[in-house]
Amino acid sequence: MKLDLPEVVFIDLDGTLVDSVPDLTHATNHMLSSLGLAKASENDVRSWVGNGIPRLVERALTGDMKQKADVGLFEKALPLFLDYYQQFPCEKSQVYPDVFKGLNWLKDKQIKLACVTNKDETFTLPLLEKLGLKDYFDLVVCGDTTPHKKPHPAPLLYGVDYFRITPEKALMIGDSVNDVKAANAAGFAIICVSYGYNHGQPISAAAPDTVIDTFAELESLFLERSNETVRI
Repeated sequence: MKLDLPEVVFIDLDGTLVDSVPDLTHATNHMLSSLGLAKASENDVRSWVGNGIPRLVERALTGDMKQKADVGLFEKALPLFLDYYQQFPCEKSQVYPDVFKGLNWLKDKQIKLACVTNKDETFTLPLLEKLGLKDYFDLVVCGDTTPHKKPHPAPLLYGVDYFRITPEKALMIGDSVNDVKAANAAGFAIICVSYGYNHGQPISAAAPDTVIDTFAELESLFLERSNETVRI
């Protein structure tokens, strides 16, 4: 796929910009303990995240990626998780190394930035604010901004309409198969980071356009082809 330097870069939050699993693990274990259930490990939670909080809660209750939880138990569990996580959304979450370097380079190139996450706004905005990320973004699209979450393309197409661009002028950066599917469906190019949350599977298996190990690689990815059509 060939494209020019994008006008807008859409970036996933959890697993791409921020390692939020430590706080999600605390919220998960508060919920499980309150229900008299065994706690989960941080590695378990890392494999469960990526499809929004309700799916995380179901996976924590069942210990399975696809199994549905008992309806009555789920209805008790979800408020426990949400109440705790709303109080403590960013106690141990951290920005990944070189993220600020990459964001600053993109801003220096006058590229507009959008954060696109499956996390609801009530959790997203405080996290971005506390970690010093909020002011980088011209738009934040949360899990409750559109009727559908990633891997549906709706959140990305919402951004296309907002910026009044065509998908060919956009680029997605994410960490999971959901980001790849959403980008493909929206007609975006997609770069994935190797370190994120992809249910324990290597992100290369999802066939993004390219994989990077840190945001610091964005500069070389584009600069080495700055005077020609960019291939990613």
